[in-house]
Parts: sequence; structure tokens; C-alpha cells
Amino acid sequence: MPERTPEGKSRPGGLNALRRGGGASELLFLYECTTREVGQLRAVADALGLSVQAVSHTYRALARRGLVQVSGGRYRPTVRGVDYLHARLVELEEELADRLERLHIVATTRAVARAPIVAGEAVALAVEDGWLVARPGASGASRGVARGPARRGELVEVERLSGIVPLRPAPVELLTVRDAELGAAATRVALRSALARRGSSLLAAHGLEAQHLVLAAVPERTVQRFGVAASVEEASSLGVRCTVVVLERDLPRLIARFGEQSRVRLEVTPLRRARRAGRSP
Repeated sequence: MPERTPEGKSRPGGLNALRRGGGASELLFLYECTTREVGQLRAVADALGLSVQAVSHTYRALARRGLVQVSGGRYRPTVRGVDYLHARLVELEEELADRLERLHIVATTRAVARAPIVAGEAVALAVEDGWLVARPGASGASRGVARGPARRGELVEVERLSGIVPLRPAPVELLTVRDAELGAAATRVALRSALARRGSSLLAAHGLEAQHLVLAAVPERTVQRFGVAASVEEASSLGVRCTVVVLERDLPRLIARFGEQSRVRLEVTPLRRARRAGRSP
């Protein structure tokens, strides 16, 4: 159960609790009193690097909340104080684990060499078209040292990483086709021209009709047909330009698959209408 203030409001937990004035000192005071025998506040002050006056203030604040007491000449946490300490430390552990997981901290990584690299050479890392690439040189937002040699196009292992690889999410274009124009030859021509102009790195089609149309318009292109929303969401997060062909009637269902928490920027563009249905221009 969350601890409440005298006014009945819930006190913040996790890292937010440490932002509250004296929050970190209170937690450390309780830890000291729980893990060793504390007969004088001077011992706690020395352990925490605080003045005796500051530690005395912390003690009084905890005592008013029924979390610590003096018993048998020792500063001891109450049962409630022990419960509070355990709960706050568990909250911190879980929150830190979650934040560290989101950081994706790695000690080494592999990247595609964009030029010949020798062992021990400083390299700069970047994401290009969804690929993590390495180039010789120490200039860049993310840097490291090549563990071994690599020729252009090979994988190179990079260690002693520093900095963060910048990611610039790309928008996802939803190219809509009118149902009435699905079978028109002019629609295939218009779609082929539209896709040639865009040059998207990832081309997808949502639904059977859209898949059939795209394969007929650009048979030489690779088309993502399954797990479209998940695929383009991941690609977009890596800066890859994506185009999804979808019938107008299927557009609401496709957008719903991205979910309310999705950060993908969707851009809806109607395919330029064919001049005459069933006839190529």
C-alpha cells in the first residue's frame, strides 16, 4: 500500500520519492538503522556524509510518520518502517530495471563496415536505412574501436562504445486506393509511377486486394504482406521510409492496428485517380 501524507494524499514512490526534499536521506537513514546497530546519530551522519543536524532533522521527520524510534538506546526502524524500506527499495529496483532496459546499454556491438577497417581503428557509428554502419574515424555522435579488421560490406565488431546513435524516426505513408478503381489498368500504371517517385525502402500492402494490386504494378519489388503495422512501426523507428498501399475501405482497420500508444507519424495520401477506369493512359 502506498504511504499517505497527513492530508490523505499518496506519497510518490520510486525515483520520484527521492526528488522530494530529504527523500533520499530518509531512505538511507532507515537502511543504516536496519542493517547495523546505531547508537548515535553521528555514526549515521558520517556514513551518509551529512551533518549531525541534518541527520537529526531526518530522524524527526521519520519518527513523526511512525517509521523509526529509539529503543534500548538504539535507533531502530519500526515494523512499519521496515515495510516502508523494503517497498521503496523494490520500487526503485523495478523502476531502474525498466529504465535500463529502455536504454539498451551494450558494451560491444556489430555493424556493417562502409569502408575497409583495420583492427584497433576508431570508428563512427550511425544508422542508415535501418542498418547500423561503421566508418573509419572518431567524429560522430557514437564512436567505438574496431575489435578486428573488416572489408567493406562485412560485419565488424566494435567495442569501447561511447555516445548515442541518433535515430530520426521516419513517417509512414499510407497510400490509399479507391475501391472502384482497383481493377483498372490505369490504376496499376498510376501506382507504379507513384512508387517510383517515392523510393521508399520498405513497401507494404495491407489486405489481399492491395497485395494483388502492388504485385501487379511492381512485380520486381519486395512487398511486406504480413504483420504490416508491426513491420513498418519498427522500420520507421529506425529512420526507414515506408509506404503502405491500402484500400480506402480498409484504412480505418489498418490505422487501428497501430494502437493508441504508437508513436508512428502516419501520413495518408490518396493515389492519384486514374483518368479512365479500365483503360491505360
